[in-house]
Amino acid sequence: MKATGIVRRIDDLGRVVIPKEIRRTMHIKEGAPLEIFTDTQGGVIFKKYSPVGELTDTTDQYCEVLNRSVNMPVLICDRDHVISVSGAPKREFAERRISEALEDLMESRSSFLKENGEQLMPIEGVAHQAEVAVPIISSGDILGAVVLLSAENVHPTNTELKLAQVAASFLGKQMED
Repeated sequence: MKATGIVRRIDDLGRVVIPKEIRRTMHIKEGAPLEIFTDTQGGVIFKKYSPVGELTDTTDQYCEVLNRSVNMPVLICDRDHVISVSGAPKREFAERRISEALEDLMESRSSFLKENGEQLMPIEGVAHQAEVAVPIISSGDILGAVVLLSAENVHPTNTELKLAQVAASFLGKQMED
């Protein structure tokens, strides 16, 4: 655990304010769910909650099946990080932060199909481009995205877009149950 040097008091309703600098650095937006942990030394730890992360076994399997179907590397992300990878080196992508461009795409609730030289770099610090990206939405909330990365001699069509949309819909439905 890293000390920040910031001290806050709990108010009479039991609330504590997370400083703006930390919210900005950690990309914590208003209404974001936080999971609360305690440690053996009496510490209280707040961690961003990822419902998609709860389904890692399911997302890993879906990623693998989708990769075999479209013959393209597949990523499944929550709102912050890559959760599952298939068809690409896991150590290159696993737990990497998603790009601002992918965040914006998810916020717009639109799908992306690469056409006419458009570019979408979905992961910070990784030089792979997205060919298809579809947000995962559950009960009206954006939870993440399904991303198909570029592959040699594979040019995505509406079929790949539809498959990614089905994957995103399926995962969104899993969150509701």
